[in-house]
Amino acid sequence: MENTFLYLSSCSTCIRIINELKIQDAAYLQDVKKQKITPEQLAFLYAHTDSYETLINKRGRVYAQLKKEGEPLTEATYKALLDQEYSCLKRPILIWNDEIFLGNSKATVAQMNVALNG
Repeated sequence: MENTFLYLSSCSTCIRIINELKIQDAAYLQDVKKQKITPEQLAFLYAHTDSYETLINKRGRVYAQLKKEGEPLTEATYKALLDQEYSCLKRPILIWNDEIFLGNSKATVAQMNVALNG
């Protein structure tokens, strides 16, 4: 899988992390609002996590609305959400040398930094 940093340009946390990692002008940045996650990327992420639920942003409005409506949430539902709605993807995600770093915790950002800068 090609090295990629998946983020949302309207997410202040993503922008802060991009600045912290000093990758503002990197060619591998992918704003999921402008360039949707590809089926190949989604399959790669699923292969590493064994769960579409792990890839869901549970703080997002779409997810909250589904929970409120009592919609049964299955792996198929999560996959459909990820295919249809960019805001449902947990972010940021760094795909680097066939490893993935998912989320914005301090520990994950530190791991991203090590992966990017050695």
